[in-house]
Amino acid sequence: MSKNANYGSEEPTYAKNFYDVIIIGSGPAGFTAGIYASRAKLKTLIISGSLPGGQLMTTSEVENYPGFPNGIFGPELMMNMRQQAERFATTIIDDEVLKVDFKKRPFLISTHSETYEGRAILLCTGASPRKLGIDGEQEFSGRGVSYCATCDGPFFKGEEIAVIGGGDTAIEEATFLTKFGKSVKIIHRKDFLRASKILQEKAFENSKIQFVWNHVVTRITGNKKIESIDVNNLTTGKTQNLSVGGLFVAIGHEPNTSIFKDQLELDDKGYVVLKENTRTSVEGVFAAGDVHDYRYRQAVTAAGFGCMAALDVEKWLSENKSHK
Repeated sequence: MSKNANYGSEEPTYAKNFYDVIIIGSGPAGFTAGIYASRAKLKTLIISGSLPGGQLMTTSEVENYPGFPNGIFGPELMMNMRQQAERFATTIIDDEVLKVDFKKRPFLISTHSETYEGRAILLCTGASPRKLGIDGEQEFSGRGVSYCATCDGPFFKGEEIAVIGGGDTAIEEATFLTKFGKSVKIIHRKDFLRASKILQEKAFENSKIQFVWNHVVTRITGNKKIESIDVNNLTTGKTQNLSVGGLFVAIGHEPNTSIFKDQLELDDKGYVVLKENTRTSVEGVFAAGDVHDYRYRQAVTAAGFGCMAALDVEKWLSENKSHK
């Protein structure tokens, strides 16, 4: 038995950095898992990551999360979840995980400042916006190029705005940006949208929204801030220059799994592969939320997965008491 914990007594004692379950990442999945795990009397640690609270910290009003008939602001919802987890004695540390070791037990998790040991690990690291990878993108990021309309939209009042993408996120962001921009051009590489029908209908009916079909953005130019973009017609091969004061990129997300590549099984897109329920390819390591869910990607489904994973962790720990 490890010296980290003494399980001979009714109330086990722990070393400072030893936990029953370590949850990597916050957001709806992480905080929900923390609530359930702590209520099950598991010593629980949440390491919040580079964006404590996850993607909802960058949203404005959330209208589709159950229990809030008038909606709730994303940051407020996340702070409520965090406080609820803390109420049940979840330890929450605002730090970023740099390295993990899932090859032996207890599992080792290293951050900027500490190394922690966990009997079980729950991955709730989510996903991040996908970049274009074109000339000028990095240069003008934060100077006209944005990946979050609800964060930056108010800075573009009266501007000509372009949004790249054809899914729900792109159409939602374009519609939101019509509150501020003079006009909004949706640039999409195809001649049809992937977004849900209700969102499409709203966008087509909005006089401020224009569609640039079968085009891709190839370059971003400007001086101190973005001034124009080059767009290439995929049908004719011709390139034209469009004047814009803001460019919002909404072309999908990349799972935040780079530190897990050599530790457990990922699919060809980098998402965590689940073997049974919320179990990963490594026994004792679980996953919840957008880190594995590339289909639904909703706050409520992430919270649901967080609940499921915490219950799976509790069951696994009770069945594997020798793994200490």
